[in-house]
Amino acid sequence: MNIVFAPSRTDLPRLVGRIVGEGPLPEGTPALVAEAAAAARFAGKPGQTFEAFVAGQAGLARLAFAGAGDLSAAGRRAALERAAGALVAKYLTSGEEALAIDFADSGLSAQDAAAVLLAARLRSWQYLVYRTRLKDEQKPSLKTIVALSAPEGTESVWDIESAVAEGVEFTRELVTEPANVIYPESFVARCQERLAGTGVEIVVLDEKQMAELGMGALLGVAQGSVKTPRLLAMRWKGKAGARPTAFVGKGVCFDTGGISIKPAAGMEDMKWDMGGAAAVAGTMLTLARRKAEADVIGVCGLVENMPDGNAQRPGDVVTSMNGQTIEVINTDAEGRLVLCDALTWVQKEYQPATIVDLATLTGAIIISLGHEHAGMFANDDLLASQLDAAGKACGDTLWRMPIGPAYDKLIDSPIADMKNVGPRYGGSITAAQFLARFIDKGVAWAHLDIAGTVWIDKAGATHDKGATGFGVRLLDRYVRDVLEA
Repeated sequence: MNIVFAPSRTDLPRLVGRIVGEGPLPEGTPALVAEAAAAARFAGKPGQTFEAFVAGQAGLARLAFAGAGDLSAAGRRAALERAAGALVAKYLTSGEEALAIDFADSGLSAQDAAAVLLAARLRSWQYLVYRTRLKDEQKPSLKTIVALSAPEGTESVWDIESAVAEGVEFTRELVTEPANVIYPESFVARCQERLAGTGVEIVVLDEKQMAELGMGALLGVAQGSVKTPRLLAMRWKGKAGARPTAFVGKGVCFDTGGISIKPAAGMEDMKWDMGGAAAVAGTMLTLARRKAEADVIGVCGLVENMPDGNAQRPGDVVTSMNGQTIEVINTDAEGRLVLCDALTWVQKEYQPATIVDLATLTGAIIISLGHEHAGMFANDDLLASQLDAAGKACGDTLWRMPIGPAYDKLIDSPIADMKNVGPRYGGSITAAQFLARFIDKGVAWAHLDIAGTVWIDKAGATHDKGATGFGVRLLDRYVRDVLEA
């Protein structure tokens, strides 16, 4: 079947005549299609679709028209993604095996066309490994999407975007897998398998090695689980020279809350508490696949937070790798304990100039920002503006939140250097303030609280319900616009 982008309903007669007819159409067909579209209230708005069956030279032709709206507006990419996503959602299980997207006379650039194809691919992603009883009509039938009359240069742009798609899909896979399949050791194995042959250098630290380095904060979280922790580092050195950039991800592969146990309702969702680590892994795959000209290290602190007889207790004091002591007030505020040692290690081992960490860190950020933006906290205005621009360009949007001395004092402890939680209010801010204490002087740092964006209960333009792959496109765009500029 053919798909055409139609900015408005008035374009339909011309488009129908061009697509169907190598030979003459039955008299009045284009006008009838336009009339049918009017009856269906198709106006070409972003995400609107209209379908028509037309008698052509070779028989019955099935046509779909996708609204992209006014492409001169600021939200050009978002509108194209909505159009592509709506089409794929409509036809993914329709029985159609192939779609031909016709870019002729669309006015789109190569970058626009590649954005359409990327959105179509991402929206079609589903993880059906464990669905053994699907009816035929529930199974995806769509196998191929063909670009017709693509703008010049689309193929070379798509080579890059397809690498992004692979990284997003890998992140979604890791986040979607259940916790009995993905735990620290198997997370590492999955990354080693997927990154094999890409040129990414991998370093793995086990529990004994982390203990020798003094990672008491990370190990304190892990001590209640029979699944032993790991620290995973992945380096893509596509460019020699200056100090590298580090992406650090929280990888709590399952979070019960520990002794400060979470309510049972909804606890199954805590398999995605490793969404930050998954985003880092997916980003490293993307950078390697597209041979990015950048020196980037991805670090994942991988643990389970479980409540057994050996689990750490509220009131325990642990010593972090950089020697600071932490009073553990709430064992469900565990992500910052994992990250603080991962941050210290990457700074000592690689001396990065810039660090961006990603973590499903607080429920408070969802209260603040919902599921539309991730929270961004930064000690450097330039880095914050660069990440904000990258988010707007790719759709992984951020909203900057405050940090500063007024919040810092809220995590002071009477018996240790700090405590791992502050008061009830400002929870996402005090969590970021905690991490800031582990950033060396002179290092540009941003913390992204992605708790509201890694898993969504409703479908979007580029994702179905479930794992979104948030963070991969953001970090890749940052690398392109800043490190490769």
